[in-house]
Amino acid sequence: MSGYFALLRDPLVARPFVASVVARVPIATAPLGLVLLVRELRDSYALAGLVTGVFAVGLAIGSPVWGRAMDRRGQPRVLLPIAALSGALLLLLTGATAWRAVPAAVLPVLALVAGLFFPPLSPAMRATWRVVVTDERRRRRGYALDAVAVESIFVGGPLLLSALLLLHVPVLPLLVTVLLLVGGTVAYARTPGARRGSGPAARAGTAGGASALLHSPAFVLLLVVMAAMSIGFGIVDVSLAGLAEHLIGSANDLGVMFAPIAGGSAVGGLVYGSRDWRAPDRRRLLVTLTAFGLLLVVVALLAGADAPLLALVPVLFLTGLTISPNLIAAQSLVDQLTPAHRLGEAQAWLSTAITAGSAVGNAVAGGVLDVAGPRAALSLAAAAVLVAALGTLVAQRTWNPARAVVGEVVDRVP
Repeated sequence: MSGYFALLRDPLVARPFVASVVARVPIATAPLGLVLLVRELRDSYALAGLVTGVFAVGLAIGSPVWGRAMDRRGQPRVLLPIAALSGALLLLLTGATAWRAVPAAVLPVLALVAGLFFPPLSPAMRATWRVVVTDERRRRRGYALDAVAVESIFVGGPLLLSALLLLHVPVLPLLVTVLLLVGGTVAYARTPGARRGSGPAARAGTAGGASALLHSPAFVLLLVVMAAMSIGFGIVDVSLAGLAEHLIGSANDLGVMFAPIAGGSAVGGLVYGSRDWRAPDRRRLLVTLTAFGLLLVVVALLAGADAPLLALVPVLFLTGLTISPNLIAAQSLVDQLTPAHRLGEAQAWLSTAITAGSAVGNAVAGGVLDVAGPRAALSLAAAAVLVAALGTLVAQRTWNPARAVVGEVVDRVP
């Protein structure tokens, strides 16, 4: 852990990282808060699901747009106004939900716009890591720390909402979400790392069209691979709820299934980031994706055999060990395949691929669970991840920096 402590003792690193973690807690609390608010005040899970779904769609669409804007104008000049606007829209959505005279059709529209203007803090922080940590090995530790923080956010966010709900104020979770979003973004934007992340100095290099990055075969292949992996991960999320209901009798006991895989991901990220690897990132991604897919096959077999929890928990933990390393390797590949003046947009596209893939996986898993049960859903998740691994194998030569001069290709696009 000494490498991580050394990073956090550096104020240039610690200040933007801690502020970005605070600002990113709403990534976990906003969707769940919307579900709870709409369900409580409008008495409709269908409407709650629609509102949350379009919020995620807006987030996925807006992220690359704001990533490119950060590259051109600098992070603070983009993040501060859109964080304020998104926060205001979430407050407006909260009020509209509470005021029953507002038609239900208005709520998804407000949610979509709030998602469109949601600040892309994860891509911003990934770009900042590249500025504040120039050594590649230390930067990999930073990416690992970031991946573990995001993992902790998705575990801790629901716990925070659970505590707030004890006060029996339905609007409180979203009010706290807005406070964390705006306050954290302001604190992040005021750090030297955020101000140096990108901006006017890079304008000359971003003259290409908004889709210039998508003309790079190497970059597009990476997005496809990570989207396929995320489809598998999204299926796993929902499948674990079905598996908990099947084995324990209640989907509310999802924590029994989720804790070992989330804990494994945190441990795997920290261990992976602390090592000095000789193999390039593209080969390590192939290994971790293959291990992820094969371990999911084992989980599916155990689920089909009605294996006891004592057998499932260690396998879920081992499966989790491979998750964060996939994300860390992908982020490093973005560094290698993207010119510095495109990094914010590139990392935003990566986030969009992951978000969209997870949303597709969530949707697919529900239908498969209803028809065929947890084993079939987990088998499908394993297949999606192994397809991603196959794509990684095919992309090895394309991702070789000696062959893929992506920066030059991107800059020649009119």
